[in-house]
Amino acid sequence: MREVRIRDTLSGAVQTLDPDHEVGIYACGPTVYSRIHIGNARPFVIFSLFARFLRSEGYKARLVINVTDINDKIYAAAARAGEGSAAFAAAMTAAYIHDTDRLGLGRPDAEPKATETIDGIVALIAELIAGGHAYESGGDVYFRVRSFPGYGKLSNRRPEDMDQGEEAGAAGLKEERLDFALWKATKEGEDTSWDSPWGPGRPAWHIECSVMAERELGASFAVHGGGSDLVFPHHENEIAQSESAGRPFAHVWMHNGMVDAAGEKMSKSEGNIFQLSEALDRYGREAVVAYLISGHYRQPLAFGGRQMEEAVARVERLRNFFRGQAGASSGGDPAEQQRGGSGGSPPESRFEAFREALADDFNTPRAMAEVFELVGEANRDEVPGAARAVAEMLDLVGLRSLAEDQGAADSEAEQLLQEREDARAAKDFSRADEIRDRLAALGWEVRDSADGPRLVRR
Repeated sequence: MREVRIRDTLSGAVQTLDPDHEVGIYACGPTVYSRIHIGNARPFVIFSLFARFLRSEGYKARLVINVTDINDKIYAAAARAGEGSAAFAAAMTAAYIHDTDRLGLGRPDAEPKATETIDGIVALIAELIAGGHAYESGGDVYFRVRSFPGYGKLSNRRPEDMDQGEEAGAAGLKEERLDFALWKATKEGEDTSWDSPWGPGRPAWHIECSVMAERELGASFAVHGGGSDLVFPHHENEIAQSESAGRPFAHVWMHNGMVDAAGEKMSKSEGNIFQLSEALDRYGREAVVAYLISGHYRQPLAFGGRQMEEAVARVERLRNFFRGQAGASSGGDPAEQQRGGSGGSPPESRFEAFREALADDFNTPRAMAEVFELVGEANRDEVPGAARAVAEMLDLVGLRSLAEDQGAADSEAEQLLQEREDARAAKDFSRADEIRDRLAALGWEVRDSADGPRLVRR
């Protein structure tokens, strides 16, 4: 079992994961007030692949990614759509699952929803009130920030520089500006509420993750992840809530950088989004995954047409490699066979370097560099076992399908492709999506390109 190291946001130091205990990973998922954009997909991809790598090394990993389906933004979006907030959130949750399913990485081990965790949320808030860390005011409940001496340790912020943002609550109800909401009394225009000792209302944002993480992984777990935009206030407040209630909480904090469009963080509120479903339709799932792992997870990732076309080119280079190496993996599935060569052979040494890169703070760019080095070596000279080794490496980063046969489409698939194009031309996008799903069930993926759509094996 390889030593796996992650740079911890809290301490700033590199921490080694404990191989003798379950590696519980909790990553903050989306707030479902619209379909997710490609920036929202980055943590889903990073933490799904991180868990996959850990399991391949023999770790017992459990991945939890939550869904926030109660939120002010959901009420506002549902009202604009003329729908009830519960039905709207359910529809957006289903769209999120559909879109991330198309990434081909499988589902997390658990995907808890805020609406399913109300009893635990109420219980934790009551515990914080009893311990003097929270107080009721006008039907709201607020966390008393000054009661937690370690507040600010994750984000390294001074209290006077802190702004609680959307969960600040009503200033007139708070003891101090720094305090943040745990429970919100029902307001006019909100069509869902839950009973509590403080009256009807709903949980605020931060408290749900403290409860869901503990419910799924226990009071102490290995890794808490999410986007770097969540360091403050969301994750800072999770720490305050959980540790104030006597929970040791997460050992390592692992934050991915934001996806930047035109130099700004991609954000639904900023209106500079590119939906994941659009990216998948236009560039294909392999190019989307290849793009999202092209930079180190901790660093921002620039997004634009040029970056996506570069990802498409990398994917095509890998496809062409397997086409040219067809004879090297004959006799069955390349990733199910033994790797060729001795321990010092190019495939073996590249594969070892690939895995070591992933073990070293999940360095996917360095790992992929090993893939392309081996591809280049095998394209120049015959390298026994190269195709098998590349297939195994790609399996760990969600790109195994590139090693599979890219055979010609049959007549049924070609007919469906034409029907899809007719539906898109008629702006019947629901019908086009339905046909795409039928093609997927037949084992085909539609790849839109400048030369028109084509079919490739999934």
